[in-house]
Amino acid sequence: MITLTINDKEITLDKPLTVLEAARQAGIKIPTLCYHEALKPYGGCRLCVVEVERMPRLQTACTLMAADGMVVKTESDTVSKVRRGILEFLLINHPLDCPYCDKAGECELQDLVNKYGPTVGRYIEEKRRVPESHKDEIFTRNMSRCVVCTRCVRMCGDVQGASAISIMGRGNRSRMEPFSAESFNCEYCGNCLTVCPVGAILSRLYIHSFRPWQVDKEVETICSYCGVGCSLVAQVRDDAIKRVIPRMGFGLNKGLLCSRGRFGYEYINSGERLKTPLVRKDGKLVESTWSEALGIVADKLMKVKNSHGGSALAGIASPRCSNEDNYVFQKFMRMACGTNNIDSISRTGFAAAQKYFEDLLGQGTTANIIEGLKNSETIFILGGDPTAINPILGLAIREAARRGAKIAVLGNAKGLERFKTLQLVPSVFKEADVLEALLNEIYNVKGLRGENPALDKGIRALYEKAAAAFDMQGFDNLKKILLDSASTAVVLGMDLLQRTDGHRSLFAIAGLIYLLEARLYLLSEKPNEQGVVDTGCVPDMLPGGRPLGIHDFKRKFEAAWNGVIPENEGLTLLEIIEGAKNKKIKALYIMGENPVFNLPNESFVSEALKSLDFLVVQDIFLTETAEIADVVLPALGWTEKTGTYTNLERRIQLQKKAVETSNGMEDWKIIAEISNKMGYRMNFADSKEVMDEIAKVSPLYRDLTYQEISKGNCLWPYNGEPLRGEISEAPAVFKTANEYKGDFYLAVEKPLFHSGTLSRRSPALMKIYSEPALKVSVKTAEKLGLNEGDRVQFFTQIGSKEAIVSIDESIKDNRVYYSNNFKGNGIFSLLTFNIDKLTKMPGLEGCEVKIKKL
Repeated sequence: MITLTINDKEITLDKPLTVLEAARQAGIKIPTLCYHEALKPYGGCRLCVVEVERMPRLQTACTLMAADGMVVKTESDTVSKVRRGILEFLLINHPLDCPYCDKAGECELQDLVNKYGPTVGRYIEEKRRVPESHKDEIFTRNMSRCVVCTRCVRMCGDVQGASAISIMGRGNRSRMEPFSAESFNCEYCGNCLTVCPVGAILSRLYIHSFRPWQVDKEVETICSYCGVGCSLVAQVRDDAIKRVIPRMGFGLNKGLLCSRGRFGYEYINSGERLKTPLVRKDGKLVESTWSEALGIVADKLMKVKNSHGGSALAGIASPRCSNEDNYVFQKFMRMACGTNNIDSISRTGFAAAQKYFEDLLGQGTTANIIEGLKNSETIFILGGDPTAINPILGLAIREAARRGAKIAVLGNAKGLERFKTLQLVPSVFKEADVLEALLNEIYNVKGLRGENPALDKGIRALYEKAAAAFDMQGFDNLKKILLDSASTAVVLGMDLLQRTDGHRSLFAIAGLIYLLEARLYLLSEKPNEQGVVDTGCVPDMLPGGRPLGIHDFKRKFEAAWNGVIPENEGLTLLEIIEGAKNKKIKALYIMGENPVFNLPNESFVSEALKSLDFLVVQDIFLTETAEIADVVLPALGWTEKTGTYTNLERRIQLQKKAVETSNGMEDWKIIAEISNKMGYRMNFADSKEVMDEIAKVSPLYRDLTYQEISKGNCLWPYNGEPLRGEISEAPAVFKTANEYKGDFYLAVEKPLFHSGTLSRRSPALMKIYSEPALKVSVKTAEKLGLNEGDRVQFFTQIGSKEAIVSIDESIKDNRVYYSNNFKGNGIFSLLTFNIDKLTKMPGLEGCEVKIKKL
């Protein structure tokens, strides 16, 4: 225990703190400019100076550690004179443009001068002037206002890990500059905006549009993009989102945001939003009333059910919709429509992988806290770049590297180029061979744990079938790193698993996690992929992860729902599409998803959906899928409704309503209205009542309330009962004999600045990344004679596209990458797929591509 006195107030500390932190803990304010709670102490501005007994000089409170018996004065004539002098020096060159500056009202320098500063300036010399820069599409810089606190530089380098900006010049010519001179060639996280105390760096999204005191309200909510679920504050004026900011120490992101979270909110205010229901008449979608549209949907679904049975109906749920929306949707499909044909786009990755791991390793195996990554000794990354897919999780990996963790990467991870300890680049599409060999080597050293008989048996069987010793550069180093680590985390992206034999990699990874006692993190591209699974939007599970085939579980839900749940397991996502194509599925209800654009082989998917007797799409935009629907129903989006989301840690969080709109209706409410018209009553007054029912019927969500969830610490297994049990035999492994001898292969890019199709309706993100580029390696560029910015045409067996070339030094093999985010320019229109028979995921490997320079 440390006891010190500050301003005659005795303070006791449980742990070592600086004098500044101790004072703040006691409610005593010491002024600062260079200090920020997210950054290491710097001691540059000197405004935090204090008097300490028995010390001859004033001390900086932000760097001085509190000591037992220390006596500190934060306010005195001497201290005030020094602070006033420092502020006077800062104002020599700082422009007095507060009425014009957008930082006015939340400017720390303005507040400090008001309290401590001089009333009259004594300097008559001309102020230093630096031309204001508007050359960047997102940030504007006014270095005349810069006080050289270096917060932005330290945030960019020490926390974000991007190191894209620095202090240039010396003396009174010092200023912050990006290394790319005119524009910021960076990750556009905007965290420099958070820490800048003055108006030196501002966002062009809101410059000169409003003042902080003109904000009507601030609503704490969560981000709508990826599966991390970052907390943020939506600032609202005139029922529109004007700005999104983080709050330091708030949520699992602790005040950090990525480009999508900070600048991607504009889609919600888009003029392209659906505002009224649309009904197809004479081959065209025309505006309709809610009454007519809902009546048509109910009537058509009932006719198909009565004529062909519930198995002819199917539903596709959405990982962008809330738990409440998805719960009501699966209940509607099972009880009103009489079918278990329910799945989501998460089947192409997260949902299938999560089920496989939980079947082998038990429920909750993916429920690991992101913060825990920072304390890992070793992090093994495979299947994607965490800094692009889940950027805040990626920052935790960078922080772990700074703390000394070993970062091993299998494949490519551009955002970790400067942080990796080891990188292995297997032959193209041969990652499973590496992982199986690695599992065999680990087993050979460590043996079996004996805690999971099915997995033990599978590992032993794989070892017995092993070929000769595996030889690959870096392989032995990877084995040693993993064996020597006392705390290992495995971070897995879905790219590795979207193979025809993706289950091979799944089994090998499960075996490694088991033998190494490692923690598993599944990267998640959508905000509620875990919630889709947990609320029962899968063909073989009821809410709470209860298997449909266990009679006792099924009977309890039937009693709660007052009806009969179909006996047979339903179809998975790609089986539903196949069923639509061959006419087994007659009617399809799609909520918040765009399968025509977001599934491979776009033309096949489009033809399949056009083969349906009836297609209804519920969304906030007229997507490629909505364009071919018979009825389109406008829903509400992020900040327009209240609901819960479950992130990749399995943390349930509350997304709060911030604005009022007449654009549409809550997803769950639309479903309930149709269900009522079909004769199955669902009478929920609001989303809270939906959650109350979930908490009542699902053993996993037992007794959960919005009040408890809103605290932000609602972690698995919540108050509920995880399902305990183990499989008797590990799934079989089917090895394919494909050889990949093509010159180049096409693969899916997962860009940092885009997510699905929402981000293309965000003007800011489109300015950062305005068109898709064909990403190629240096070696590929040299082989084809390509330069950065060249235009090429590239062909696969089902189509071609034109694009500019971007040369990416992080690509180490003969794959070329293209994104699936831009309208009319998605990679999935060029990719075909096969289905992994075990996981039902699409296999996207082996798509040869030819490239021609234009």
